[in-house]
Amino acid sequence: MKLVHFISGLPRSGSTLLAALLRQNPGFSANMSSPVASLFSGVLPKMSGAGEYAPFFQGESRHRVLSGLFNAYHHSDIEQGKIVFDTNRTWTARLSLLDSLFPRSRVICCVREVPWVIDSVEKLVRANPTHVSSIFQSRNARNVYGRVKDLMDSEQGLVGLPWGSLREAWFGEHADKLIVVRYESLVRDPSKVMAGLYDHLGLPHFEHDFEHVDFVQDEFDLRLGMPGLHTVRRRVEPSSRTTLLPPDIFMKYADMNFWESEKMNIKKVAVL
Repeated sequence: MKLVHFISGLPRSGSTLLAALLRQNPGFSANMSSPVASLFSGVLPKMSGAGEYAPFFQGESRHRVLSGLFNAYHHSDIEQGKIVFDTNRTWTARLSLLDSLFPRSRVICCVREVPWVIDSVEKLVRANPTHVSSIFQSRNARNVYGRVKDLMDSEQGLVGLPWGSLREAWFGEHADKLIVVRYESLVRDPSKVMAGLYDHLGLPHFEHDFEHVDFVQDEFDLRLGMPGLHTVRRRVEPSSRTTLLPPDIFMKYADMNFWESEKMNIKKVAVL
C-alpha cells in the first residue's frame, strides 16, 4: 500500500474544497467525510476494555483488524496505487492511533476563524427554512443562540467537538504530524497553499485547476437536512459579506483561533 494521509479540522473550513482539489491529481484519492473513523469507533470497544470478546484480541491482532478495515474500504484506490486522503473531523482526537497504524501519515487540518465557521452554518440554516437538520442535537436549538450553544458543545457539537480535538492534537505529542491549512489562505491564494502542502507532504507538485472545481454530494446533504453543506463553488476565490450573527455571539468566539498565535504554536506546527 502506498502512503495514506488524513484530512480533519473544523467544519465549514475548506475540507471539501481541499478534497475536490486533491482529487484533480490522478494519483490521489480524496473525498468528503468517510465512515472509516466511525467503523473504528464501533470496532475498538469490541476488541478492548469491557468488550466480551476483548480476551481474544492482542495488540497485534487489533492492529490487523483496524488496518484491514481501512484497506477494505479504500481497496479499489489502493489497488490502483493511489495515495489515499481519508477525511473525518475526529481524526485529530486519534493521533496516537494513526501514528501506530500509519506512522508516515500526516493529518491536514482545515481551519477557519471560529465566528465565521458558526456564521457559515447559520447561513445554511436560513437558506433552508423548510428543512430540519440532523446536525443539531438539541431540541432547544430554535434560534441562533440555541443553535450556537448546540454547535459549540465540546462533547457532541458540530464545531465544539472538532475544535477541542484539534486543540488536543495541537499541544499533543504527535503535533508534528499536523499540517494546518487556513481557509482564508486557501481561497485567497490557492496556488501557494497547494504548493506548500505538496512540499510538506514530500510529493511532486501538480498543476491544479482553480477555475473549474468539481464536487457534488447533494444526496448526502439532503439526508442531513442541510442542502448545500458540501457544495463547492466552481471557482476558488474569496468572498466578503457581513456576518449574520448578533455582535455578542461573534465577539464571544473571536479569540478561539489559537493557530494564529505564534506564542501558542509551541510545537511548531506547520501552518499554511
